[in-house]
Amino acid sequence: MKLLKTTPVFLFSVLLFLSGCNKSAWIKNQGEVFGTYYHIIYESQDGKDRHQEVLQALKSVNKSLSTYDSTSVISLLNKSENGTQTDLHFRNVFQTGKKISAATNGAFDMTVAPLVNAWGFGFTNKEEITPEKIEALKQLVGMNYLRLTDDSIIKTHPGVMLDASAIAKGYGVDVAAQTLSDFGCENFLVEIGGEIVCSGLNSRGDHWKVGIDKPIDDPTASDRELQFIIQLSGKALATSGNYRQFYIDEKTGKKYAHTIDPVSGMPVEHSLLSASVIADDCMTADAYATACMVMGVEKSMELMQKHPEMEGCFIYSTEEGMEVSLTVGFKKYITN
Repeated sequence: MKLLKTTPVFLFSVLLFLSGCNKSAWIKNQGEVFGTYYHIIYESQDGKDRHQEVLQALKSVNKSLSTYDSTSVISLLNKSENGTQTDLHFRNVFQTGKKISAATNGAFDMTVAPLVNAWGFGFTNKEEITPEKIEALKQLVGMNYLRLTDDSIIKTHPGVMLDASAIAKGYGVDVAAQTLSDFGCENFLVEIGGEIVCSGLNSRGDHWKVGIDKPIDDPTASDRELQFIIQLSGKALATSGNYRQFYIDEKTGKKYAHTIDPVSGMPVEHSLLSASVIADDCMTADAYATACMVMGVEKSMELMQKHPEMEGCFIYSTEEGMEVSLTVGFKKYITN
């Protein structure tokens, strides 16, 4: 899993306190996981800190889906010519990823790994890029090259590899949220590298408020300006963007976005700077946000119209500056 795509900014203060004789407590946990940072805020009904339980759950996700762990399920699959045994985390993500790949006509495709690696945005070193190289690698892209059985994933082509970085972080948020729910927590916010799930209300009895970054074309910038403040409860938010992750070709000076189109095999070249998706779960929001970054503004808006269960916010560049396209339903979440 890779570093965050964008980081919504929290707009609330958190206190640890006890309330009444039932000793419920608001607790804040934070740390590092998946190569990025996480923040968790929740009302514990019994007053107990559940940080270790959540962290163990996240570590189990990492052990399944991280391409930077050579012993993870996904790494074993990538090294194998035939396939490998799976676990529940892998199966959950693979099955959802396959459905979203079909729904987006391949704009989201976990088998894009060979292309992402070749362009230098994956888990191996960048390769020499030629049209012939791209065409050869495109032959390895397609979820139909993999078949899931009860406990295994089978390859039908030995060169196929998976990269779950565009969906696994969102899934990790869902796993952390479910862990809190299993311990009776109803009011909480989980954020990992900018991907968020909000449940219930915050400590003031209000909906959770989070911010969506305004895209800034400077990966070293520390100051971040908000495009919107939105309020969430019972929903997930994921944001994908190209404006902080890219590389510049030393020979030509051309800047390449880190989002690779699985169909063309090339970095995307359009005006969309960031895509934010609100969905019922963060795994879905994460994958669709990535698909939208591949598709561009117009096709993303069309995609959202086909999926009324989701809402989208798309920030794009024009000759005059930045513009925003919102689905009708997204507007009701905006508070500023």
